Amino acid sequence: MKHTIALVDDDRNILTSVSMTLEQEGFQVRTYTDGESALQGISARPVDLAVLDIKMPRMDGMELLQRLRARTSLPVIFLTSKDEEVDELMGLRLGADDYIRKPFSQRLLIERIRALLRRNEAGRAEGSGGTASGVMVRGELTLDENKHRCLWKGEDIQLTVTEFLLVKALAARPGLVKSRDQLIDAAYGENIYVDDRTIDSHVKRIRKKFRGSDEQFNQIETLYGIGYRYKEA
Repeated sequence: MKHTIALVDDDRNILTSVSMTLEQEGFQVRTYTDGESALQGISARPVDLAVLDIKMPRMDGMELLQRLRARTSLPVIFLTSKDEEVDELMGLRLGADDYIRKPFSQRLLIERIRALLRRNEAGRAEGSGGTASGVMVRGELTLDENKHRCLWKGEDIQLTVTEFLLVKALAARPGLVKSRDQLIDAAYGENIYVDDRTIDSHVKRIRKKFRGSDEQFNQIETLYGIGYRYKEA
């Protein structure tokens, strides 16, 4: 079954060239030139992954991502210019799974898309997460990979695919320190390069989500200069 990609950019040259490449790789592609039409289109006909430009008319990529995150954990990749470092970090805080800077290699984009789709599918696969049922329980935390569901004290915590995999990697071995490189491998795979700030941004957003449910949440500890660990019960 073909995966469907939403490609959102106001540069028609990018839409044309990237959509042609994706279709040659076996993807179905729906293109949008602004955030408003993309939100309407994706809401009416869900896709498997979205690639969003940040600066667009009618609704920019940041607002589009925020509105999408209010209703779905759809995997999202941001396209960002070299001078948009602040926007990159803000996008990750809002829940983007990855970003690629323009100008970019279309081959790199395809590799990132495939990696993210694999992680999305792996997160829903049976038999993982430390138990035969795919359910991991660590004190007040429950991770159900089959349903891509995270519970803290019985309340749902809406996590993106990347956030879910990071929580899983940390909670799998409470008390064990995970370096940023190890977390990058857990969330992105060994063949995808992202920098340390990406992991830091994801962890900050994960904490914010948990604290939205429980202000006292402090299970994810930072060891400065080393990495992160999930606190032992």
